[in-house]
Amino acid sequence: MSLILRRILTVVILLTVSFKVFAPSSNAIIVFTSQPYEPFRRLISAIGMVETKLDTLAYNPEEEAVGYFQIRPIRVQDYNERTGKSYKPADMYDYQTSEKVFLYYASEIGPYNFEKIAKNWNGSGKKTIQYWKKVKNYL
Repeated sequence: MSLILRRILTVVILLTVSFKVFAPSSNAIIVFTSQPYEPFRRLISAIGMVETKLDTLAYNPEEEAVGYFQIRPIRVQDYNERTGKSYKPADMYDYQTSEKVFLYYASEIGPYNFEKIAKNWNGSGKKTIQYWKKVKNYL
């Protein structure tokens, strides 16, 4: 056997032994965690800025709109009918609850059309164009 071949064989044997000594046992499981992907996070923040400047306790008496997302009673009623829930408008002061409602409607459109989601969230008509411009400024 040539000298080069013996040296290569020696290195391979040493590396094999080293890996076996320092490697975890075969019973070990290595788990890597990652942050969940939240496709609507930026949009949620932008809508929160436009609607209430991120105020979860905001109330608009003119529209009876409640909370961070300014959810009106008719939206709560529609959500309840679609999902079988029994939320009341006052429940929309709770951020997690109101976020569920928002995400329900946003998910129907999908995470790739922020403009359509924002306009649909705002309502209908010409005002949605101005609303989208405001939301877009915060994205």
